[in-house]
Amino acid sequence: MSLAEGKGGPRFAPVILAGGSGTRFWPRSRRTRAKQVLALDGARTMIQQTLERLLPLASASDVWVVTNKLLDQVIAEQLPVVPRGNILSEPVARNTAPACALAAFLLEPTAPETVIGIFPSDHVVKNVARFAEVVRAGIALAASGERIVVLGVPPTRAETGYGYIELGELVGPTHRGETAMNGAQTVEVQARRVKRFTEKPDRAKAEEFLASRNYAWNGGIFLWSARTLANAIREHRPAMAPLLERIAAAHGTAEFDKVFAEVYPQCENVSIDYAVLEPRSAKGEMKAEIYCLPADFGWNDLGSWASLHEHVADCAPAEAALKNVCDGVNLHSVAIDARGNYVYAPGKVVALVGVHDLVVVETADALLITTRERSQDVGKVVAELKGQGRDDLI
Repeated sequence: MSLAEGKGGPRFAPVILAGGSGTRFWPRSRRTRAKQVLALDGARTMIQQTLERLLPLASASDVWVVTNKLLDQVIAEQLPVVPRGNILSEPVARNTAPACALAAFLLEPTAPETVIGIFPSDHVVKNVARFAEVVRAGIALAASGERIVVLGVPPTRAETGYGYIELGELVGPTHRGETAMNGAQTVEVQARRVKRFTEKPDRAKAEEFLASRNYAWNGGIFLWSARTLANAIREHRPAMAPLLERIAAAHGTAEFDKVFAEVYPQCENVSIDYAVLEPRSAKGEMKAEIYCLPADFGWNDLGSWASLHEHVADCAPAEAALKNVCDGVNLHSVAIDARGNYVYAPGKVVALVGVHDLVVVETADALLITTRERSQDVGKVVAELKGQGRDDLI
């Protein structure tokens, strides 16, 4: 990894989190082809789109990917510009805290001021130019001190499947992000202090959050310097810090794989939210030094077949609920008195007659039929197949 100055400002090292077991988009996704390596909404896979958004902001040699041994080879093939040594395969899954923090401990000894950005590999962004503006502003803010920056998605509904960020006071002056096309032009990106992080709420609480207009969805995108994150781990998860220091010390040596395999499983299985963000925010709004920038760039985590239906429909939610999305099917497909359906059946002529809100997904060895409302339960199918010993289908 080179130590040159980052593109247009502080050094920036994106970390793409690309683990996962391939359950949400079964039967298209499997353990060896999880959502991030599928092309769900175009010709490029989710992880390829993620990297393309980041390359205007960082050099490919500064990009890190944390994945698993089932996916590392296909990811290396899909991301040939990322150095193979920067694609790290976890020996075991340990949630997001060790994965995020490992990058900090790798960089801290030689480049502690480097700003690390944490980016899930399987989200989509409609307004890529705005994404770049917001991330640039976040990099600048994270580089200005012992600060943690989170990107908060403006909520559009009372969603119970996301964590929430309670927003505090507006920070002045407003931080600015350079436009992607011209460094001389700047655009405003408002920053607010963070009061606290809230776990996934029930329906009533989610309605309350939405009505208050003072909450954002936690989309899992964070920025901090290597030193800030490493020190936060030392403070809030002291048992994890020496383990990651041992792994980092071995990186680049012949012993790395052995040390990684032996030491990493000893790390606590915990999310970065629970390990760092929640205890840090407990210090209080003014002392925590956590800031939220608006992820107002058309974000979608594509967490289910229903959310993919809404994304591909590409219209207002009320209109999307009525629209049929036939993905990859023959152009001569027919819909009669049918609405709100999602069908994936490559090359087939599909006829929808009198059906509503269905999800139908066909692959060579499996057929899924469910409703958009129950599409979050597809993971239960994978669990059932696993219980039956059908590893060939998962």
